[in-house]
Amino acid sequence: MHQIPFLARCTGLKRLLTVAFCLFVGHAYAAVEPIKLAMIEGLSGPFANAGEAVYRNLLWAVERVNQRGGVKLVSGARPLQLLRFDSKGAVDEALSMMRAAIDQDAGFILQGNSSATAAALIDALNKQNERDPAHRALYLNYSAVDPALTNEKCSFWHFRFDAHADMRLAALTDVLRADLGVKKVYLIGQDYSFGQQVLRKGREMIAAKRPDIEIVGDELHPVGRVKDFIPYANKIKASGAQAVLTGNWGNDLTLLIKAAKEVGVEARFFTFYGNALGAPAAIGEAGIDRVLAVAEWHPNVGNAASEKFYNAFRQRFPKPEDDYLHARMQVMIEVLVAAIERAGSTEASAVARAMEGLTYDGRSLGGVHQGVMRTADHQFIQPMYVSVMRKSGTPGVAHDNEGSGYGFRTVLYVPAAQTEQAHQCRMTRPVSD
Repeated sequence: MHQIPFLARCTGLKRLLTVAFCLFVGHAYAAVEPIKLAMIEGLSGPFANAGEAVYRNLLWAVERVNQRGGVKLVSGARPLQLLRFDSKGAVDEALSMMRAAIDQDAGFILQGNSSATAAALIDALNKQNERDPAHRALYLNYSAVDPALTNEKCSFWHFRFDAHADMRLAALTDVLRADLGVKKVYLIGQDYSFGQQVLRKGREMIAAKRPDIEIVGDELHPVGRVKDFIPYANKIKASGAQAVLTGNWGNDLTLLIKAAKEVGVEARFFTFYGNALGAPAAIGEAGIDRVLAVAEWHPNVGNAASEKFYNAFRQRFPKPEDDYLHARMQVMIEVLVAAIERAGSTEASAVARAMEGLTYDGRSLGGVHQGVMRTADHQFIQPMYVSVMRKSGTPGVAHDNEGSGYGFRTVLYVPAAQTEQAHQCRMTRPVSD
């Protein structure tokens, strides 16, 4: 429904209210201090498409909260405000943007695309919050999945809402274990902490679950700098691999899949992110039953709550290229709001304590997703799905991805309790204020 500006509605009631009263109330309405959330992502450079896709998710989440009246506090409801900061895909720039965000009174830092950046932000925020308790902030992470971030590098000020790499790998390798046609696997990834972890842990899990499988390639490449993946694709083809395991994301995944298609690689791709950002369209027909992805949710989950959730997002962002919806990013904002309301405050340490152990029942998203924020390491525990690429319109694939004509069908559902893994976090907690 069209929203009539507040003062216009007020002026229309001039027979009942004086203009002076309307101006007073309108001024008070406009003066409510928003709760500032600072998204720090690469909005230019090689991964700009991934940054903008995240922004649409977070914007929609913020809009929904504000449409229902904002964050409820004793002092009155306050809206959320999402601020954009472009890290240009560089760690140093992300740290600079974090300082700028805190200078603008943003108490909540949101970032996810790059575990290297995430590790630097955690370290900087630990120091910032100790040095300047009056301007503490929390870091909410929706995509940086290096397990170290909630293990040896865990922090009271950091909360992760994505399943970490080992949790994702466990689900993917469960599917790989059941694929008896696979005898050779090629491992390829981006050369930084996350990519290195995927290859190292992937080799370990495959050996434990399928000792008969031969690893015929184990290769790392520069992050965001390879423009031509044909040489890598040729090596995959020459290896005779029936499966490729990769944690690549953004253009590094899309270009790898395009190159594999071009040289005729027939292996199955076991991916973290093969269901978005151009990958389905890039591989096309060759991806049917060959490209798999793992996530906390996907559009073809197939229940009424999921359908309503997905359709609402597509109404907000109808362009096919904007079709990038992740439940975890929506849940992250909902859990933050619940924690602020539980704490009765936006102060970072109070919100952090309120978020610990918080169970999200999914009601504010229509029941589409559930999970719990584990107190010990600040890892969100949630269900996982492994899905495989199929033509849209085939059984289990009501929706395609990004207008490609191809979608994903569930092949494995892992309940939240089964995704949970042991941790090595030894968290330092601040003294209670």
